[in-house]
Amino acid sequence: MNVLVPLPFVLPLAGAALAMISRRREAWLRVLAPLVVAGVVAAAGGLVAVVARDGVTAVQMGGWAAPLGITLVADRLSALLLVVSAAVLLAIMLHAVAEGAGGLGRHEPGVFYPAYLALTAGVCLLFLAGDLFNLFVAFEVMLASSYVLMTLTPTAERMRAGMTYTVVSLTSSILFLTALGVTYAAAGTVNLADLSVRVDDLPSGTRSALGLMFLVVFGIKGAIAPMHLWLPDSYPVALTKVTAVFAALLTKAAIYALIRVQTLVFPRDQMSWVMLGLAAATMLVGTLGALTHDDVHRVFSFTLVGHIGYMLFGLGLFSVGGLTGAILYLVHHIVVQATLFLVSDLMQGRTGEISLNRLGGLAQLSSVVAVLFFVPALSVSGVPPTSGFVAKLALFQAGLGAERPLAYVVTGVAVAASVLTLMAMARIWTLGFWRPRPRDAAEPPEEESYTRGGVRVMQSVTAVMVAGGLLISVFAGPLSVWSRHAATDLLDPARYRNAVLNGAAR
Repeated sequence: MNVLVPLPFVLPLAGAALAMISRRREAWLRVLAPLVVAGVVAAAGGLVAVVARDGVTAVQMGGWAAPLGITLVADRLSALLLVVSAAVLLAIMLHAVAEGAGGLGRHEPGVFYPAYLALTAGVCLLFLAGDLFNLFVAFEVMLASSYVLMTLTPTAERMRAGMTYTVVSLTSSILFLTALGVTYAAAGTVNLADLSVRVDDLPSGTRSALGLMFLVVFGIKGAIAPMHLWLPDSYPVALTKVTAVFAALLTKAAIYALIRVQTLVFPRDQMSWVMLGLAAATMLVGTLGALTHDDVHRVFSFTLVGHIGYMLFGLGLFSVGGLTGAILYLVHHIVVQATLFLVSDLMQGRTGEISLNRLGGLAQLSSVVAVLFFVPALSVSGVPPTSGFVAKLALFQAGLGAERPLAYVVTGVAVAASVLTLMAMARIWTLGFWRPRPRDAAEPPEEESYTRGGVRVMQSVTAVMVAGGLLISVFAGPLSVWSRHAATDLLDPARYRNAVLNGAAR
């Protein structure tokens, strides 16, 4: 038990160190990295079983009792997101291995694999962190790795985007560290379980100010409008396999942190209307932006921004139903958003293009790629019976059941955003797959050029991801039950608090 909780973090961190030592042996890295991430998936699966059996599980690292030491905590929410994220990280890793050195410079595979494993370690630590400082450390591990991954195979455009990404990320990190210091000065602790008790003794204005500070911090990291402008300018220019990881996990990690902090520590009623307003703005800005761009990666990036609003909507309701919908949406979106970017990699491999102005005839070129795009496109649009429909239905029911005028308005905005997303996906389908290929478009790559990187394996991995999205809807019943229990625990943190503090009265 004591070993299992930190294992998802320790494994990839040790793997990153080993990969860095042997970075000149690419063949060895192509075996080592998937094995390490597969170990993370196994450890995360074991942690889900432990949480299902024993409930919230906490480990005090180094034998230092909370709230003084480093606490790692696994509950229903963190265990679920951990296993889903690890599975997606494994799929993208296999896709990258199948692609070989595609898109990478001569010596860059020796950088890609260690950075990827370090990013995996940061993601796992973030889901397990039981205090604000280690939450900050987890973000920094993720961001340090992402800085490297963002600028692999540098071009002028990629370096400019990397600079934007770096400056924004460092700014949010400085704000995070400031908020952390102010919290410690006010409450005398940064342990989340301890804070959930001590924060009640703070003046109402202090609690609200701290809550807003963390909303801004995680709003920047999670690309919540109007703090989203960095994302569509940076994600699309990175290598597609890198963008798939970023889109699937980095923004969702920030939303997870926001859910954890806002439900466990800060006042709900005072923040609810702010979050609902930001949720509506994020949905509209993102989905409308997706309709105004021709680059497929930019369309997907704006769609990503828009759908962050759905998760914020569920959190802003501060109800069991709303948080259940937010958790379901997190799981759905981690899988489906990564799938869309993997499909775009296949599209680019078949045509050499990613602009809708020059795409066309993909359905005729490859019916497999057409199907692989069609299913997640329907899912992200919320068309029944896909996982997107299941998650959105839970949110719509929670919004209508809240019996609050603002919740009704945001529910209507969410419905409109779904229609706009469907229009954006239909535009890609019509221009990229259905219409004939434009006369001035580049000739499709020769067969040998795109099969050399293992395109069949890449298609197989993407097909597994598509199937994973469908399985979410197939097992929507058990997943909804698990998510509802997780939401109940978030709103009544007594079990979390007792597991970390051993029931001691504070």
